Amino acid sequence: MNYNNLQNIQNALNLGVKNKKIVGASCLVFHDGKERGFWHSGFADVENKKEFSRDTIIRLYSMSKPVTSVAAMILIERGILDFTDEVSQYIPEFADLTVCKDGKIQKSSRPLLIQDLLNMTSGYTYGGNEDEGQKQTSALLSELNQSVLEKNDISTLEVAKRLAKIPVSFEPGTDYQYGLSADIMGAVIEVASGMKYSEFLKKEIFDPCGMTDTTFTPTAEQEKRMVAMHNRVDGKNVVAPIPVGCIFEDYPATRYLGGAGLVSSLSDYAKFAKMLLNKGKTENGTVILKEKTFNQLCTPQVSKEVMPGEERWGLGVRVITEESYPTLAVGSFGWSGAYGSHFWVDPENKIFAVYMKNSKIDGGSANESAVKFEQAVYSSFTE
Repeated sequence: MNYNNLQNIQNALNLGVKNKKIVGASCLVFHDGKERGFWHSGFADVENKKEFSRDTIIRLYSMSKPVTSVAAMILIERGILDFTDEVSQYIPEFADLTVCKDGKIQKSSRPLLIQDLLNMTSGYTYGGNEDEGQKQTSALLSELNQSVLEKNDISTLEVAKRLAKIPVSFEPGTDYQYGLSADIMGAVIEVASGMKYSEFLKKEIFDPCGMTDTTFTPTAEQEKRMVAMHNRVDGKNVVAPIPVGCIFEDYPATRYLGGAGLVSSLSDYAKFAKMLLNKGKTENGTVILKEKTFNQLCTPQVSKEVMPGEERWGLGVRVITEESYPTLAVGSFGWSGAYGSHFWVDPENKIFAVYMKNSKIDGGSANESAVKFEQAVYSSFTE
């Protein structure tokens, strides 16, 4: 890597701000045992002209999912969970799983398994209108969100129990769908560990990694460092309101969403990414996962027949599988958030990189600013 060429990252960030593709972002790159740079541009809060810093608090959204997968793998490694365990062993309501099939709601031909939750082949979605299951999911989430905001009395486990009564969109294991699998997994972890999901993550992952700014429920001090949610209205950058007590849309923070509920900072999430680059070990040598267990996390789990293309899903991460992918090396893995946060780990090149922003106009793994970041990083490699 030619480190002088990493200036391309700053150029890409500045251009994104200039062209109003982003209002602000921050990022860092770690290569071959050292951090090689921290960059930021624009504002974390455009209305108050507040710049990004390493400790700006970011809503992770779906970058919470890899954390949930690591938590599940900890319990699998200890023999408390198993990939082939039926979810109903931990949450009995899933014993009567139904599925949308041929325009009807039928009993599922096989049970929902732990592995279905981890590789997102459960059949659970984020709602929609394509089938009865999606419609019921949308209705349930709307109902629960409002009830929690009013009463604050719906637990992580209760949400999973309510989802168990909704038909899945396909037989578990036969297809893949982005959705609520990780949130159900969080409830399973609560039951299996005997701890609140938030407490389990703090004890088993955040404290060992030194992640002091990663949580479901930010303190008042952390709230002051929270990035403003960016949106664009009539061509102008504005702050989009987030309901009080919520992190992801109107989902109350106290629900502990395993798939979307965490906040973190660039520095904090980098510690998690470094642990992944180190194959399950923290910077000080604490073992979160043994290497054999860790390798399962970043191995494609969804078959090529079910998920064709240049990337496939592992356990809560996407894994690059084809040389034709334009930037990342085969074997690289990571995830992204709905509103622009993005990270990857590249074991072959000994790299991890983290990109942070919160914007309603450019999110997900294919968001333009994240792709530009990938391109800028890999433009620094010499042949």
